[in-house]
Amino acid sequence: MMIDVLSGTMFVRENRKADKHLRQAQLGGNVISPESPSNPVNTFCFSSNHDPASRAACGRLCTISKCFRLELTTVSPRFIRSFHSSTPRLTDGVFRALTEARVRTPWIEAFRKKQAEGSDPTKASDKPQVPADRDLTPKRMSDSYHSVILPLAQDPWLLDTYTNSSGHIRLGTIFMDLDALSGVIAYKHTDDAVTTVTAACDRITIIHPLTEICDLELSGQVTYATGRSSMEISLQVAKAPKDGGKVKNEDVLINCTFTMVSLDPGTKRPVPINPVIAETPEEKKLFTRGEQNSKRRKQLTQTSLIKHTPNDLESDLIHAYWQKQIQYHDSTDPLRKPDNVHFMDTTRLQTAAIMQPQFRNRHHFMIFGGFLLKQTFELAFCCAASFAHTRPTFVSLDPSTFQNPVPVGSVLYLTATVVYTDPPLIAAPGETPDTNSKYTRVQVRVDSKVRNVEHGETKPTGQFNYTFNVDRDIRVMPRTYQEFMMYIDARRRVEQVSASVDSGEAASGEQLSPRAQESVTE
Repeated sequence: MMIDVLSGTMFVRENRKADKHLRQAQLGGNVISPESPSNPVNTFCFSSNHDPASRAACGRLCTISKCFRLELTTVSPRFIRSFHSSTPRLTDGVFRALTEARVRTPWIEAFRKKQAEGSDPTKASDKPQVPADRDLTPKRMSDSYHSVILPLAQDPWLLDTYTNSSGHIRLGTIFMDLDALSGVIAYKHTDDAVTTVTAACDRITIIHPLTEICDLELSGQVTYATGRSSMEISLQVAKAPKDGGKVKNEDVLINCTFTMVSLDPGTKRPVPINPVIAETPEEKKLFTRGEQNSKRRKQLTQTSLIKHTPNDLESDLIHAYWQKQIQYHDSTDPLRKPDNVHFMDTTRLQTAAIMQPQFRNRHHFMIFGGFLLKQTFELAFCCAASFAHTRPTFVSLDPSTFQNPVPVGSVLYLTATVVYTDPPLIAAPGETPDTNSKYTRVQVRVDSKVRNVEHGETKPTGQFNYTFNVDRDIRVMPRTYQEFMMYIDARRRVEQVSASVDSGEAASGEQLSPRAQESVTE
């Protein structure tokens, strides 16, 4: 730093440390252009018309940093121009308008409050905190409607947080935003008296792939709630319409639904919420779809492979795979495993990470569901790419569940496995897969579990099922009983999608178009 004692003009030599202390002092005033003839050493000049507080701050800069020194100099006023600074863009990966609604208290304050109270807010207690006389009057769907605009085409610095190395929009970051938005909508419906958590993501599909960077509108509302503890929230991502305009069908990028459950903050048990009223024909259609989704989830629970053995057709398919393995290893049989067939265990990818408070939910001590969606999606993408040796194209996130919360400070383990390919290596009796297609559908299952740092207790936290499309003829083959169960479970998911397509329930995004290969999202 250089100060003209006669004129009171202050100078600062340009380097990183000086710039840091200068911004911390929050000085205003004027600055000399670094390109000016009288500024050959890139020094910045502040005029002397600062208030006493600013001059005191400058004085502290001289004592704080050794990179400053005092000199005498003069500067011509004609080289002075206005000085300003840009607002820092701090982000945890979620759009700032959604983060403000999700995180309202700095982590250190919440942490110190927890220490002072000497209690763990994540543990259940015997004392209910939800008022017994809470108003549970039915609400309209529109009461919970909420939307935000992501100005990706207008703000290049915001776009920086949404793009990857190849210039595509990171779908994992969009998934984080969607989960954060579902939380905002849920609390508009229930109020802050309850704790609302993500229980499931029923489906995320790409309807019309983006072919250019543009502003996006994220919107949604509660579309199904009967007065019990759960609610279904329908969300949409679309190209942002012009002021006063409406979103066109061809501009819709994503449609999806999240299931949220409301709990008592004290007992951690489910509590009733306001039912929703369907008034218009479109709202009645959405309500009916939510009712069907609820019944389907209950049915899947009852027919799960955890509770029931595979049916006859599935048992025959497992036997056929076992026979194929014997052929591959039989020295008297000329048949050998083709190069495009890979055993399931060789496709596995795993990660471990400690959970930091920057990704907490609004209750401070648990990780919010959107972070898990992003982490599992990007691991599934890497798994599919490693398996196929080509860049995969996202098709859908199949119904996935959040089983247990992930505490801040715990260790999260993720395991991604290719569990099914379509066309399959061996078709079931009566099936005629399209073996001439140059594309292969790859289904990746990501299992997550959480441990405390001491690695004493382990809990499953969720199962996430992603489907990708790859430009490669490739197959996966199970060979252990556990892998066969994972394969059969994935096959059932494919059958459910096929049934919904045949009935017209599925979105058009289920049938991948050639245009999807040019999408700017991944």
